[in-house]
Amino acid sequence: MFWFNRFYLLLSLMFSLLIPFNFFLFQRKLPSAINGFHLDGIIITNKNKIEPVFENYNLTNLILGIYFIVGIILITRFFWNLYTIYIEIKNHEKKVINNRRVVLLTKSSLPHSFWSIIFINKEEFENGKISSELIAHEEAHLHQKHTLDVLLIEVLQLIFWFNPIFILYKKAIKLNHEFLADDVVNKQFNAVSDYQKLLLNFASNKRSIALASNINYLITKKRFIMMTKRKSMPIVVLKSVVVLNMFVFLFLVFTTKNLAQDKNSKLNVSGFEISYDTTSVKEPVYPGGMGAFYMFVGQNFKMPAEATKNKIETKILMQFMVEKDGSLSEFKTIKDAGYGLGEEAIRVLKLSPKWNPATQDGNPVRVLYSLPITIQSQK
Repeated sequence: MFWFNRFYLLLSLMFSLLIPFNFFLFQRKLPSAINGFHLDGIIITNKNKIEPVFENYNLTNLILGIYFIVGIILITRFFWNLYTIYIEIKNHEKKVINNRRVVLLTKSSLPHSFWSIIFINKEEFENGKISSELIAHEEAHLHQKHTLDVLLIEVLQLIFWFNPIFILYKKAIKLNHEFLADDVVNKQFNAVSDYQKLLLNFASNKRSIALASNINYLITKKRFIMMTKRKSMPIVVLKSVVVLNMFVFLFLVFTTKNLAQDKNSKLNVSGFEISYDTTSVKEPVYPGGMGAFYMFVGQNFKMPAEATKNKIETKILMQFMVEKDGSLSEFKTIKDAGYGLGEEAIRVLKLSPKWNPATQDGNPVRVLYSLPITIQSQK
């Protein structure tokens, strides 16, 4: 069960990181679906003056700045921890015990391991205070390559430090490492009670070595219970089957691509940011370009008297269809604030000349557009 948990934790991490890249993609065409294009919108004032909507990047820059500053601090700490381990190896006496490299530390330290090396206190080793169980515990970490798991989650946490899920993953992975090492010791020495008493002697020692496998990591009641708990084979098989089916189901869900519902990307045209589908659909074009379309709406939009009187500031969302012949139809007000604003927007859209229609694989297709319009009062 401990081995199952180890691979489940690692594979679920890798699955969640790799699935968005769509290395395996099954396409499913929806010929009857309508391709949608979303415009970032325009601003219309009481002066009938049109302005593009520019995003405020101040907040974005602040967030990115905080992300990189914290990231740099964490990366610096990560490499400092690696350097500390390197200094310990370089500056201390080394021996080979049971075909394992052992570094004898002069400072007070509990046994711990990293990569292919075990670190123990020199004085305690020479006085015979390092029991065979402790060495076996650290050898289990090395034999099972637990350092690779720790480095993987550490690197991922450097990138996704803002996500608390990785803190929980790190805790679960390292705790499961202890379950695995404890299991090896108990099978080898068959003295669970004595081993538990040995661990209790380290419970009060809170000092742990970053990046290394530490024998005193989370010495809790749960860890002691797991030493004697035995899972039945049917339960192990059932969990394995359920998890496998879940992975297969999610894999199929995330790798099935509906051509008419593809992810949006963005393109900047004439100072206005337009979102459009990344399918094989070629977007429709207003005569003169999208900049001319925005200008057309702004010049023809007449602010209703009631909206001007009440100095209304709001946003409405319009929707319209560009037909196969380029004409506009199916005008709808998705979000309206009243005062005749929606009706006026529909009146303006109906005045639009024909567009150059959208095409897919060389054939004209209908396309649904949504257009946000921001209404501002005269300053």
